[in-house]
Amino acid sequence: MTSQNQSESDDNRQTGIPRRNKKRRIKKRPFIILGIILLLVALGIYINVSYKSGLKVSTDNGKKHQIHKFHSSTRNDGKVNVLVLGEDRKVDSSQPRTDSIMIVQYDYLKKDLKIVSVMRDIYSEIPGGYRNYKMNAAYSLGGPELLRKTLIKNLDIDPEYYAIIDFDGFEEMVDEIAPNGVPINVEKDMSEKIGVSLKKGQHNLNGKELLGYARFRHDAEGDFGRVRRQQQVMTGLKSELLSFNSIVKAPKLAGIARGYVNTNLDDQTIYKTGASFIARGDKNIQTLTVPVKGSYTNATDIESGDVLKIDKEKNKKAIKEFLDD
Repeated sequence: MTSQNQSESDDNRQTGIPRRNKKRRIKKRPFIILGIILLLVALGIYINVSYKSGLKVSTDNGKKHQIHKFHSSTRNDGKVNVLVLGEDRKVDSSQPRTDSIMIVQYDYLKKDLKIVSVMRDIYSEIPGGYRNYKMNAAYSLGGPELLRKTLIKNLDIDPEYYAIIDFDGFEEMVDEIAPNGVPINVEKDMSEKIGVSLKKGQHNLNGKELLGYARFRHDAEGDFGRVRRQQQVMTGLKSELLSFNSIVKAPKLAGIARGYVNTNLDDQTIYKTGASFIARGDKNIQTLTVPVKGSYTNATDIESGDVLKIDKEKNKKAIKEFLDD
Protein backbone atom coordinates (compact mmCIF):
# COMPACT_ATOMS: atom_id res chain seq x y z
CA MET A 1 0.00 0.00 0.00
CA THR A 2 1.41 3.44 -0.97
CA SER A 3 1.87 6.17 1.63
CA GLN A 4 -0.91 8.25 0.00
CA ASN A 5 -3.38 5.36 0.17
CA GLN A 6 -2.30 4.69 3.74
CA SER A 7 -2.95 8.34 4.62
CA GLU A 8 -6.43 8.26 3.04
CA SER A 9 -7.21 5.01 4.84
CA ASP A 10 -6.14 6.47 8.21
CA ASP A 11 -8.16 9.63 7.55
CA ASN A 12 -11.28 7.62 6.68
CA ARG A 13 -10.99 5.53 9.80
CA GLN A 14 -10.70 8.62 12.01
CA THR A 15 -13.61 10.59 10.57
CA GLY A 16 -15.82 7.96 8.98
CA ILE A 17 -16.05 10.26 5.92
CA PRO A 18 -14.25 9.49 2.64
CA ARG A 19 -11.59 12.08 1.87
CA ARG A 20 -13.14 12.99 -1.50
CA ASN A 21 -16.48 13.77 0.19
CA LYS A 22 -14.70 15.94 2.73
CA LYS A 23 -13.09 17.94 -0.08
CA ARG A 24 -16.50 18.44 -1.70
CA ARG A 25 -17.94 19.71 1.61
CA ILE A 26 -15.05 22.13 2.08
CA LYS A 27 -15.60 23.48 -1.44
CA LYS A 28 -19.34 23.96 -0.74
CA ARG A 29 -18.84 26.01 2.42
CA PRO A 30 -18.12 29.34 0.67
CA PHE A 31 -21.32 28.95 -1.35
CA ILE A 32 -23.35 28.23 1.82
CA ILE A 33 -21.88 31.30 3.54
CA LEU A 34 -22.55 33.39 0.42
CA GLY A 35 -26.15 32.11 0.36
CA ILE A 36 -26.66 33.11 4.00
CA ILE A 37 -25.23 36.59 3.33
CA LEU A 38 -27.51 37.06 0.30
CA LEU A 39 -30.50 35.90 2.35
CA LEU A 40 -29.71 38.41 5.10
CA VAL A 41 -29.27 41.20 2.53
CA ALA A 42 -32.62 40.29 0.92
CA LEU A 43 -34.28 40.27 4.35
CA GLY A 44 -32.83 43.69 5.14
CA ILE A 45 -34.10 45.09 1.85
CA TYR A 46 -37.56 43.60 2.46
CA ILE A 47 -37.76 45.09 5.96
CA ASN A 48 -36.62 48.52 4.74
CA VAL A 49 -38.97 48.62 1.73
CA SER A 50 -41.94 47.33 3.76
CA TYR A 51 -41.31 49.82 6.57
CA LYS A 52 -41.15 52.73 4.12
CA SER A 53 -44.33 51.59 2.34
CA GLY A 54 -46.14 51.59 5.69
CA LEU A 55 -44.75 55.01 6.58
CA LYS A 56 -45.91 56.32 3.19
CA VAL A 57 -49.53 55.45 4.04
CA SER A 58 -49.62 58.04 6.82
CA THR A 59 -47.54 60.55 4.81
CA ASP A 60 -50.02 60.36 1.93
CA ASN A 61 -52.79 61.18 4.40
CA GLY A 62 -50.99 64.32 5.52
CA LYS A 63 -50.22 63.15 9.07
CA LYS A 64 -47.89 65.44 11.01
CA HIS A 65 -47.28 65.02 14.73
CA GLN A 66 -47.03 67.74 17.30
CA ILE A 67 -44.08 67.10 19.58
CA HIS A 68 -45.28 66.86 23.18
CA LYS A 69 -43.16 67.45 26.26
CA PHE A 70 -43.16 64.48 28.64
CA HIS A 71 -40.87 64.69 31.65
CA SER A 72 -41.16 61.26 33.22
CA SER A 73 -37.85 59.56 34.02
CA THR A 74 -37.04 56.00 32.95
CA ARG A 75 -36.75 53.32 35.61
CA ASN A 76 -34.41 50.34 35.76
CA ASP A 77 -36.89 47.80 37.12
CA GLY A 78 -37.17 45.57 34.04
CA LYS A 79 -40.56 47.04 33.08
CA VAL A 80 -41.78 49.60 30.58
CA ASN A 81 -44.95 51.64 31.20
CA VAL A 82 -46.67 53.47 28.33
CA LEU A 83 -49.56 55.93 28.57
CA VAL A 84 -51.71 54.93 25.58
CA LEU A 85 -54.31 57.48 24.52
CA GLY A 86 -57.05 57.28 21.90
CA GLU A 87 -57.38 60.75 20.41
CA ASP A 88 -60.78 61.99 19.23
CA ARG A 89 -61.06 63.72 15.86
CA LYS A 90 -60.90 67.50 16.15
CA VAL A 91 -64.02 69.41 15.15
CA ASP A 92 -62.32 72.82 15.41
CA SER A 93 -58.90 74.30 16.18
CA SER A 94 -59.04 73.34 19.87
CA GLN A 95 -56.93 70.66 21.54
CA PRO A 96 -58.51 67.26 20.77
CA ARG A 97 -59.97 65.12 23.56
CA THR A 98 -58.80 61.69 24.58
CA ASP A 99 -61.44 59.00 24.19
CA SER A 100 -59.53 56.34 26.13
CA ILE A 101 -56.78 56.32 28.76
CA MET A 102 -54.70 53.19 29.30
CA ILE A 103 -51.44 52.33 31.01
CA VAL A 104 -49.80 49.43 29.16
CA GLN A 105 -47.00 47.70 31.05
CA TYR A 106 -44.62 45.06 29.73
CA ASP A 107 -42.36 43.15 32.13
CA TYR A 108 -39.19 42.02 30.30
CA LEU A 109 -38.29 39.57 33.07
CA LYS A 110 -41.66 37.86 33.59
CA LYS A 111 -42.82 38.47 29.97
CA ASP A 112 -46.19 39.75 31.26
CA LEU A 113 -48.35 42.30 29.45
CA LYS A 114 -50.79 44.25 31.63
CA ILE A 115 -53.32 46.98 30.85
CA VAL A 116 -54.81 49.44 33.33
CA SER A 117 -57.87 51.17 31.85
CA VAL A 118 -58.56 54.50 33.56
CA MET A 119 -62.11 55.83 33.36
CA ARG A 120 -62.13 59.25 31.76
CA ASP A 121 -64.97 60.48 34.03
CA ILE A 122 -62.96 60.20 37.28
CA TYR A 123 -63.31 63.51 39.13
CA SER A 124 -59.69 64.57 39.49
CA GLU A 125 -57.39 67.16 40.99
CA ILE A 126 -55.56 68.71 38.04
CA PRO A 127 -52.18 70.33 38.89
CA GLY A 128 -51.22 73.78 37.67
CA GLY A 129 -53.92 75.93 39.22
CA TYR A 130 -56.88 74.31 37.47
CA ARG A 131 -60.14 73.49 39.20
CA ASN A 132 -61.23 69.87 39.51
CA TYR A 133 -62.40 68.28 36.28
CA LYS A 134 -62.87 64.87 34.72
CA MET A 135 -59.61 62.96 34.21
CA ASN A 136 -59.61 63.34 30.42
CA ALA A 137 -59.93 67.13 30.69
CA ALA A 138 -56.26 67.22 31.69
CA TYR A 139 -55.31 66.12 28.18
CA SER A 140 -57.39 68.87 26.55
CA LEU A 141 -55.89 71.45 28.94
CA GLY A 142 -52.22 70.48 28.74
CA GLY A 143 -51.62 67.42 26.58
CA PRO A 144 -50.03 64.16 27.74
CA GLU A 145 -47.68 65.89 30.22
CA LEU A 146 -50.51 67.43 32.26
CA LEU A 147 -52.39 64.13 32.09
CA ARG A 148 -49.26 62.37 33.40
CA LYS A 149 -49.10 64.81 36.32
CA THR A 150 -52.81 64.27 36.97
CA LEU A 151 -52.32 60.48 37.05
CA ILE A 152 -49.50 60.90 39.57
CA LYS A 153 -51.55 63.29 41.72
CA ASN A 154 -54.67 61.12 41.84
CA LEU A 155 -53.53 57.51 41.28
CA ASP A 156 -49.74 57.37 41.85
CA ILE A 157 -49.14 56.24 38.26
CA ASP A 158 -46.11 57.72 36.47
CA PRO A 159 -45.75 56.23 32.96
CA GLU A 160 -42.37 56.60 31.25
CA TYR A 161 -43.65 57.04 27.71
CA TYR A 162 -46.76 58.13 25.84
CA ALA A 163 -48.37 56.89 22.63
CA ILE A 164 -51.27 58.79 21.07
CA ILE A 165 -53.33 56.93 18.46
CA ASP A 166 -55.78 58.95 16.42
CA PHE A 167 -58.93 57.41 14.97
CA ASP A 168 -57.68 57.40 11.36
CA GLY A 169 -54.53 55.62 12.39
CA PHE A 170 -56.45 53.02 14.38
CA GLU A 171 -58.70 52.19 11.41
CA GLU A 172 -55.73 51.99 9.03
CA MET A 173 -53.73 49.69 11.30
CA VAL A 174 -56.67 47.37 11.97
CA ASP A 175 -57.37 46.99 8.23
CA GLU A 176 -53.71 46.17 7.62
CA ILE A 177 -53.44 43.73 10.54
CA ALA A 178 -56.73 41.95 9.79
CA PRO A 179 -57.86 42.50 6.15
CA ASN A 180 -60.72 40.05 6.74
CA GLY A 181 -61.79 41.79 9.94
CA VAL A 182 -61.41 41.08 13.66
CA PRO A 183 -63.89 38.52 15.07
CA ILE A 184 -66.04 40.17 17.75
CA ASN A 185 -69.25 39.06 19.44
CA VAL A 186 -71.39 42.23 19.32
CA GLU A 187 -73.68 41.90 22.33
CA LYS A 188 -76.43 44.25 21.08
CA ASP A 189 -77.40 46.49 18.18
CA MET A 190 -75.26 49.64 18.24
CA SER A 191 -75.33 52.84 16.20
CA GLU A 192 -75.70 55.94 18.38
CA LYS A 193 -72.80 58.40 17.98
CA ILE A 194 -70.27 55.82 16.73
CA GLY A 195 -70.40 56.48 12.97
CA VAL A 196 -71.48 52.94 12.03
CA SER A 197 -74.42 50.57 12.56
CA LEU A 198 -73.64 47.23 14.16
CA LYS A 199 -76.01 44.31 14.54
CA LYS A 200 -76.06 41.88 17.44
CA GLY A 201 -74.13 38.67 16.82
CA GLN A 202 -70.70 37.34 15.85
CA HIS A 203 -69.09 39.49 13.15
CA ASN A 204 -65.71 40.19 11.59
CA LEU A 205 -65.33 43.95 12.07
CA ASN A 206 -63.16 46.18 9.89
CA GLY A 207 -61.22 49.14 11.28
CA LYS A 208 -64.09 51.64 11.24
CA GLU A 209 -66.56 49.14 12.72
CA LEU A 210 -64.13 48.02 15.41
CA LEU A 211 -63.52 51.63 16.40
CA GLY A 212 -67.27 52.25 16.62
CA TYR A 213 -67.70 49.12 18.77
CA ALA A 214 -64.91 50.27 21.14
CA ARG A 215 -66.45 53.76 21.48
CA PHE A 216 -70.08 52.78 22.14
CA ARG A 217 -71.31 53.92 25.58
CA HIS A 218 -75.04 54.64 25.20
CA ASP A 219 -76.46 51.88 27.36
CA ALA A 220 -76.86 51.07 31.05
CA GLU A 221 -73.15 50.27 31.42
CA GLY A 222 -72.05 53.69 30.15
CA ASP A 223 -68.29 54.24 30.29
CA PHE A 224 -67.72 50.97 32.13
CA GLY A 225 -69.13 49.12 29.13
CA ARG A 226 -66.94 51.13 26.78
CA VAL A 227 -63.82 50.29 28.79
CA ARG A 228 -64.78 46.61 28.80
CA ARG A 229 -65.20 46.70 25.02
CA GLN A 230 -61.87 48.48 24.58
CA GLN A 231 -60.18 45.68 26.51
CA GLN A 232 -62.05 43.14 24.39
CA VAL A 233 -60.81 44.88 21.23
CA MET A 234 -57.21 44.84 22.51
CA THR A 235 -57.44 41.10 23.14
CA GLY A 236 -58.90 40.50 19.66
CA LEU A 237 -56.13 42.54 18.03
CA LYS A 238 -53.50 40.64 20.01
CA SER A 239 -54.68 37.36 18.46
CA GLU A 240 -54.48 38.88 14.97
CA LEU A 241 -51.04 40.39 15.62
CA LEU A 242 -49.63 37.00 16.60
CA SER A 243 -50.81 35.34 13.37
CA PHE A 244 -48.21 34.33 10.77
CA ASN A 245 -49.45 36.89 8.23
CA SER A 246 -49.06 39.75 10.70
CA ILE A 247 -45.56 38.64 11.67
CA VAL A 248 -44.60 38.65 7.97
CA LYS A 249 -46.13 42.13 7.62
CA ALA A 250 -44.49 43.40 10.83
CA PRO A 251 -42.13 45.89 9.08
CA LYS A 252 -45.02 47.52 7.17
CA LEU A 253 -47.14 47.63 10.33
CA ALA A 254 -44.24 49.28 12.15
CA GLY A 255 -44.08 51.91 9.40
CA ILE A 256 -47.83 52.60 9.61
CA ALA A 257 -47.63 52.80 13.41
CA ARG A 258 -44.63 55.15 13.31
CA GLY A 259 -46.51 57.42 10.93
CA TYR A 260 -49.87 57.42 12.70
CA VAL A 261 -48.87 57.01 16.35
CA ASN A 262 -47.46 60.08 18.10
CA THR A 263 -45.03 58.70 20.67
CA ASN A 264 -41.79 59.45 22.46
CA LEU A 265 -40.86 55.76 22.38
CA ASP A 266 -37.61 55.29 20.47
CA ASP A 267 -37.35 52.63 17.75
CA GLN A 268 -35.00 50.46 19.82
CA THR A 269 -37.48 50.20 22.71
CA ILE A 270 -40.37 49.48 20.32
CA TYR A 271 -38.46 46.67 18.54
CA LYS A 272 -37.11 45.23 21.80
CA THR A 273 -40.54 45.12 23.45
CA GLY A 274 -42.37 43.81 20.38
CA ALA A 275 -39.82 41.07 19.70
CA SER A 276 -39.77 39.98 23.34
CA PHE A 277 -43.57 39.74 23.54
CA ILE A 278 -44.00 37.92 20.21
CA ALA A 279 -41.19 35.45 20.87
CA ARG A 280 -41.60 34.71 24.57
CA GLY A 281 -44.36 36.83 26.10
CA ASP A 282 -47.34 35.49 28.04
CA LYS A 283 -50.17 35.89 25.54
CA ASN A 284 -52.83 36.12 28.27
CA ILE A 285 -53.15 39.88 28.72
CA GLN A 286 -54.05 40.90 32.29
CA THR A 287 -56.42 43.86 32.68
CA LEU A 288 -57.59 46.15 35.47
CA THR A 289 -60.31 48.81 35.30
CA VAL A 290 -59.98 51.91 37.50
CA PRO A 291 -61.88 52.77 39.62
CA VAL A 292 -62.09 49.26 41.01
CA LYS A 293 -65.36 47.79 42.21
CA GLY A 294 -66.73 49.32 45.40
CA SER A 295 -64.40 52.33 45.31
CA TYR A 296 -66.51 55.04 43.67
CA THR A 297 -69.83 56.85 43.69
CA ASN A 298 -71.71 58.56 40.86
CA ALA A 299 -71.99 62.31 41.27
CA THR A 300 -72.74 65.49 39.33
CA ASP A 301 -70.52 68.55 38.96
CA ILE A 302 -71.88 71.90 37.74
CA GLU A 303 -69.20 72.27 35.04
CA SER A 304 -68.20 68.67 34.35
CA GLY A 305 -71.61 66.99 34.44
CA ASP A 306 -71.74 63.32 35.48
CA VAL A 307 -68.53 62.26 37.23
CA LEU A 308 -67.09 59.42 39.31
CA LYS A 309 -65.87 60.35 42.78
CA ILE A 310 -63.39 57.72 43.87
CA ASP A 311 -61.65 56.41 46.97
CA LYS A 312 -58.15 57.35 45.85
CA GLU A 313 -56.24 55.31 48.42
CA LYS A 314 -58.16 52.14 47.61
CA ASN A 315 -57.49 52.57 43.90
CA LYS A 316 -53.81 53.44 44.41
CA LYS A 317 -53.39 50.22 46.39
CA ALA A 318 -55.18 48.14 43.73
CA ILE A 319 -53.03 49.62 40.94
CA LYS A 320 -49.78 49.08 42.84
CA GLU A 321 -50.64 45.46 43.63
CA PHE A 322 -51.63 44.84 39.99
CA LEU A 323 -48.57 46.40 38.37
CA ASP A 324 -45.97 45.39 40.97
CA ASP A 325 -47.13 41.79 41.46
